[in-house]
Amino acid sequence: MKNKALRALALGLSVTTLMMMGTVAPYAAEEETAVEETAEGETTDEAAEEGADADQEAADNVAALIDNIYVQERTETTDDDCKAAKEAWDALTDAQKELVEGEEASPDYFGLDTGDAANDDALNQDEIGENELLVVSFGTSYNDSRVEDIKGIEDTLKEAYPDWAVRRAFTAQIIINHVQARDGEAIDNMQQALDRAVANGVKKLVVQPTHLMHGAEYDEMAEAIEGYKDKFESVAIAEPLLGEVGDDATVVNEDKAAVAEAVTAEAVATAGYESVDAAAEDGTAFVFMGHGTSHTAKVSYSQMQTQMEELGYKNVFIGTVEGEPEDTACEAVIDKVTEAGYKKVILRPLMVVAGDHANNDMAGSEEDSWLSMFSASGNFDSVDTQVAGLGRIDAVKQLYVDHAKAAIDSLAE
Repeated sequence: MKNKALRALALGLSVTTLMMMGTVAPYAAEEETAVEETAEGETTDEAAEEGADADQEAADNVAALIDNIYVQERTETTDDDCKAAKEAWDALTDAQKELVEGEEASPDYFGLDTGDAANDDALNQDEIGENELLVVSFGTSYNDSRVEDIKGIEDTLKEAYPDWAVRRAFTAQIIINHVQARDGEAIDNMQQALDRAVANGVKKLVVQPTHLMHGAEYDEMAEAIEGYKDKFESVAIAEPLLGEVGDDATVVNEDKAAVAEAVTAEAVATAGYESVDAAAEDGTAFVFMGHGTSHTAKVSYSQMQTQMEELGYKNVFIGTVEGEPEDTACEAVIDKVTEAGYKKVILRPLMVVAGDHANNDMAGSEEDSWLSMFSASGNFDSVDTQVAGLGRIDAVKQLYVDHAKAAIDSLAE
């Protein structure tokens, strides 16, 4: 910039000198104007570049704040960190928001519309009496699903057991932080919920997990409860949705049968068929996508496939996002459905909530989503999705009621 100014000044002096001498050429004035325009143009470009840098810096700051709360551990600064991230996001322009990109951060963290959080209830009230039924979920940041699936289960339990105070805990701090930062809704983690129960003088504690199986999340929950058992007169942990795991893929039970029947009936009805057999005759297969796990409980998915076969659901297949067990990976399931000769496919989550996995891993537009991969295979005439969690199915809710009853009854024994 300094050199440009000096060149302009020198040119100006030269022109002035020539004019004083009466020998100024017409092109000299034109050249002066051209230099001024060029200098002005370059200044505008630099200003635009500086503005772009400022926009990116503001977006990067928000991305860092989001990454800071995208963690599984709650700290003394978590509340302030959540507040700071949201305030910084709100201060961005729409254009700046589109630039937010971090290790975990994206414009969707605050910008994605997942429904109205005001319809939810965190169930963290105090003064609850001596009997507490703590409903423990992994959680979801998708507001509509949290209301329909998790709150739906909690409301059903409240109606079934009016003498018990139903409360909520999530095991995923990442999700708790997301909901708190974006929507201002504070949901207890396990430690907070258990501390709240102790502070409220709870004597009988029954814990009902909404987890699908006895997997890693269930184990971590049980470990947390173990450290609090001496703070209550009695504690009981109810069964997860699919009940006991069993030793191998052939082991099924009444819980797995009930879930298999419930989710299949719901999928068949939603697709407009009178029965699963009618769907099969029309060349339609149903694929239920679970999460998958490296935990030994992964055999539960194989057992669910066995259960479907024992029920005679030849056109129903079980898959998992993580591909564990291996034969539940997307590619393996595509091969199974293809070999069975079905030309229409309906994908639906085998998950309590219809959150990120259901909306993105299953039904998303990215090329690695199940919808995209099934379509790209070229083996099917149509591939459709049903984005709905298990928690909104009445028969599934009843299973949780039954499991909670068994746990409550065990306290009397």
